[in-house]
Amino acid sequence: MGVLLLVLSSTAVSGTDAPGEATAPPLRFGITAVFLLDQQDLLERWQSYLEHRLHRPVVFVRRKSYTEISDLLLNGQLDAAWICSLPYVLHHERLHLLATPVFRGEPLYQSYLIVPDTDRDTDGYQDLRGKVFAYVDPRSNTGYLYPRHVLRLQRSNDQAFFRKTLFTWSHPDVVRAVAERLADAGAVDGYIWEAMQQRYPEITHRTRVVARSEKFGFPPIVASDRIDPSLEKALQAILLTMHQDPNGKQLLGALLLDRMITPSPSIYQRVAQIAQASSIEGESR
Repeated sequence: MGVLLLVLSSTAVSGTDAPGEATAPPLRFGITAVFLLDQQDLLERWQSYLEHRLHRPVVFVRRKSYTEISDLLLNGQLDAAWICSLPYVLHHERLHLLATPVFRGEPLYQSYLIVPDTDRDTDGYQDLRGKVFAYVDPRSNTGYLYPRHVLRLQRSNDQAFFRKTLFTWSHPDVVRAVAERLADAGAVDGYIWEAMQQRYPEITHRTRVVARSEKFGFPPIVASDRIDPSLEKALQAILLTMHQDPNGKQLLGALLLDRMITPSPSIYQRVAQIAQASSIEGESR
């Protein structure tokens, strides 16, 4: 399946380039389910912002799964991407941390367990035996790793515990599946649920958050180890200073983010511990 280009550069040459000046190669930026992918207007604004500050075209690229985006990063077909914390810890030796978003004052997020709003009985995972459960992606921390970790602590597993499980391949689609009662429950990125609460309250109001996980390092923006070092440095500087100019601050506000900070690998240690305990490992490449 070919790469789906979500947003193409609007011009072959950046508006800041002089006539006749050679166009710099585009920044190829991967977008995954950590982002509300239907926000075309926001993507276009972010693209324009990055193009203006980088002085080169920017192309946003999406694939269906986290694994596909990880493969593109590892193969050098993407320069950078906003990915889940689990793919980062699985491939941390090959990926460079550029920035960690700050959400509500912390570079952290949680997994939300949600059920239909008509379900007033469920208080946690222990009440979901024999139910239909929606996951996000096999490489999602909040939408797969964490709920399976909870079941493991209860000395069970999803095949024995749930009547049926399914993958929706995006956090918003887990919320929709639960709202439409296509699933009895699901696990989602709390940041995405909160973003949908503002953008699509008619959907989230049909769900109920019954449990929140411990806090994990927020999904980071990373670079491929094959990226041009000067481009990596420039992109990181832009991300870390977005909150200091009006346009960047406006974009962050639209994303419900405070700012982006220099990432600390230590905040992803808990995800790494759970992945190791769950025997989830990265593939050697």
